Formats: sequence, C-alpha cells, structure tokens
Amino acid sequence: MIEKNNPDLSIEKQCDLLSIHRSGFYYKPCDETPLNLELMGIIDREFIRYPFYGSARMTAHLNKKGFLVNVKRIRRLYQLMALRAIYPRPKTSTGKGTL
Repeated sequence: MIEKNNPDLSIEKQCDLLSIHRSGFYYKPCDETPLNLELMGIIDREFIRYPFYGSARMTAHLNKKGFLVNVKRIRRLYQLMALRAIYPRPKTSTGKGTL
C-alpha cells in the first residue's frame, strides 16, 4: 500500500493520503512472551478439566502450581483465548419465552 522508495510521494504524504499516522505505519505488534505462551498451554489443559474456573480461581490454581501471576494477566489471556467459565448466568431460569 505504501511504497517506501517512491520518488514522487514521501512516506509522510502517502500516510496523509491514506489517513493514517506515520507511527501506525512503522508499528510492529509484539508477540506473546514465552511465559504467556506457557501459561496459555497450562490454562488450556486445566480449563478442559475445570471449565467452571473463572480467571480468579484459575489464578489461585496457577499460584499453587508455582506461577506468580495476577488476575489481570489471566483475565487478558482468557480473553485472548476466547474462554468463558461455565456457570449459571443471570435470569436463566425465569421461564420467560417458553410456550
């Protein structure tokens, strides 16, 4: 999309024409750390065994296994892995909508 070696248009002008910031053009997203990848593998295996573990309980479980992690990190990994704990949601047994 943007040609770095264009003699007629500078990178700044090309970014301006495309309505993007130059910092957005140069930005390279970071990969997950090896520790996060290891945690994701452990979370995946443990979530299969305990699908009712939310982020707080999974954090406690991982802390018992020797990983010093906090709830915010596990919550972010849950979101990244598209995991949600299985538990009764609000208003699941009201009976509304039945024939």
